[in-house]
Amino acid sequence: MRRRRLIPTALALAAALVGALGATAASARAQVSWVVHGHGFGHGVGMSAYGAYGYALHGKGYKFILGHYYPGTSLGTISGPNVVRVLLGTSSGDVSFSEATSACRTQLEPSRTYQAHRLGNVVVLRSAAGKPLARCGATLRAAGSSGVINIAGMGRYRGALETLVNESGELNVVNALSVDNYVKGVIPNESPPSWPMAELKAQAVASRSFALTGGVGGDGFDLYSDTRSQVYKGLESEYTTSDEAEEQTAGQVLMYEGNIAETLFSACSGGKTESMENVFGTAVPYLVGVPDPYDSLCPLHEWTLNFSGPEMTQKLSGLLDGALKKVVITKTGYSPRIIEAKLYGTGGVTSVTGEQLEVALGAYSTWMTFEKVVK
Repeated sequence: MRRRRLIPTALALAAALVGALGATAASARAQVSWVVHGHGFGHGVGMSAYGAYGYALHGKGYKFILGHYYPGTSLGTISGPNVVRVLLGTSSGDVSFSEATSACRTQLEPSRTYQAHRLGNVVVLRSAAGKPLARCGATLRAAGSSGVINIAGMGRYRGALETLVNESGELNVVNALSVDNYVKGVIPNESPPSWPMAELKAQAVASRSFALTGGVGGDGFDLYSDTRSQVYKGLESEYTTSDEAEEQTAGQVLMYEGNIAETLFSACSGGKTESMENVFGTAVPYLVGVPDPYDSLCPLHEWTLNFSGPEMTQKLSGLLDGALKKVVITKTGYSPRIIEAKLYGTGGVTSVTGEQLEVALGAYSTWMTFEKVVK
């Protein structure tokens, strides 16, 4: 099941706050203005990073935290390396790499740079000077004895490099590695590594569980390296604390009725998480709305956006018939995020979803109320 996270991580809050502070102000000349009052940062399903942070500050361990946000699950342990494949990017040209000792059944010198070169629908291993060394077939796989590969322009990654030709005729650049090593490159990009160990451990288990259930069925890859899956930046983004959190929970996943749970998470719930069915349309027993008492630590626990009447109408123009007269929320979730609403315009009434409103207004979640101010 593919996860869509509207706003990804606790670390993205700084950029969002710049946007909040710079939100369009209502014109002094406007007779009508609108204030959008909101809560939270992201879809709100599953664990909220700031809520987990608060629980950790108040002495709760990672098992408690996970049990709170994913009720009915239990902690389990997987065996084996459980390799995941992460799309790092695509390239219309050659992909250069180093620190490899072998590729395409050819011994390599790790201090030298080599290239993955597309030749029709196959990939060719070449020297840095462009000399063909081996015809690799559909996929070039390069790995080093140190367990690290250096990909030019992308950085150093644990595991191996795999490149293959995609449907667009470009090379998919894929990092194949064990799920535990993958999680080391995720945790510090989803939670600040200075946060308490209990929160980092909860993030480790959630990230590992999601990695093994959130496959996207890509061309040679299971996961994206961005918020379409979870943010992964490889070896150079790792920290000692987040590595410790992964190592102390190595192999641990959340289970539900014998299967690994799909552990969605977001940055900031606004005070209540939301049920899966109200956001993604599918009911999942352990992804239900729960109170999130420590989410008040989040800088976007509450937020406001201000618009003049014409600005509000312009932003909603693709959803609205005429000029906006009022917004009526007709259905909410547990949190209560907007599921459905009606826009009353001078030309008629239209129905919209909370997600449509969020995108149109540049809001931070679908938990919104609307205040019309007449001067």
